[in-house]
Amino acid sequence: MSRPRFRAVLRAFVLPAAALLTLLSLPAAAPPAQAASPEPRPPRGFVALADVDPTILQEMRYVTVHNFTAHRVDGYLRPMCVLTREAADALHRAQRSLLRRGYGLKVYDCYRPQRAVNDFVEWAKDLADTRMKAEFYPRVEKTRLFEDGYIAAKSGHSRGSTLDVTIVKLPAWPTRPYVPGEPLVPCYAPRGQRFPDNSVDMGTGFDCFDTLSHTLDPRITGVQRANRLLLKSALEREGFVNLPEEWWHYTFKPEPFPDTYFDFPVLRRPAP
Repeated sequence: MSRPRFRAVLRAFVLPAAALLTLLSLPAAAPPAQAASPEPRPPRGFVALADVDPTILQEMRYVTVHNFTAHRVDGYLRPMCVLTREAADALHRAQRSLLRRGYGLKVYDCYRPQRAVNDFVEWAKDLADTRMKAEFYPRVEKTRLFEDGYIAAKSGHSRGSTLDVTIVKLPAWPTRPYVPGEPLVPCYAPRGQRFPDNSVDMGTGFDCFDTLSHTLDPRITGVQRANRLLLKSALEREGFVNLPEEWWHYTFKPEPFPDTYFDFPVLRRPAP
């Protein structure tokens, strides 16, 4: 083979080999990014309360920092009440009866995602975090929140037919915003001293971890007791059942989803 031809063959072999070595020396390509799993959507059978009765006031506490955890609770993406259709319709009927007497309903919480319940559980395990103790559980040690039943791993709220509710005298001015860091007052203090609420006086504030929150506690008398009984009678006529330990806690019966604990975030379901 002539010398020029030999050099041409050599170049034909060396150049591809060099290119192959360069390719092998490059870092492996990253695997294609996987799309994040979409959030579960509210199933059929759930509605936004405002679509059923826009006259019911909504002060959704867990989408704010003014609650016993001092942080916005996981799973609340919108400040809105979501309920099963049956519970929302029953609440609408109760609202109509109260409006004739110059009162209205106000909800603090409705459907609660399981992830929010999990958030409560993790907060309760952190015994060092007592930022809101002076308001929401001044007479209860945080070590007892599970034992005393204030925090649990499951909540009826996650089944969609349970809500936290109160009564307002109409017309009602909005409750002023909570200012993080402001002085805290016990939730069972006299109405003029505890955090202001545009609801009628129920004897304690919402989410007050105290036996005074028991609906029929004998120490609650006079107008405060009458207000609790007004709420109780208005809701019970429409199929709601009260949790005796919390004057604000009601569940519509029979529940459409008695054994299902949902975990879709609180947001508006797109129109079908």
